Amino acid sequence: MRYGDHEKELSGGEAETTNNRMEMMAVIKALESLKRRSKVELYTDSIYVQKGVNEWMAGWKAKGWPAKIKNQDLWKRIDELTQKHDVRFHWVKGHNGHPENERADALATGAVPRS
Repeated sequence: MRYGDHEKELSGGEAETTNNRMEMMAVIKALESLKRRSKVELYTDSIYVQKGVNEWMAGWKAKGWPAKIKNQDLWKRIDELTQKHDVRFHWVKGHNGHPENERADALATGAVPRS
């Protein structure tokens, strides 16, 4: 996360989960860490997250959050958090030299629970 000259890195992991859930948790934890309403430019290499927010979520909400939606618990949390902030989601190609995306991948790899 970056604001002016200030940077903050967050990382974490869970056993027995999916990549999509971890991508969603990254968004949730980042937005939860904000102390006041903020304008956020959020970059992700997850098409699932980017399209979920930018294309699918409005329809899910209009239909009353149909039960068939995978990861509905996390989508609802993202929905709540994005209403507290002015958030724009952007997709970047993963593993393509984008410095912040490469750093995020390194943090994620380092946070993978070891058995």
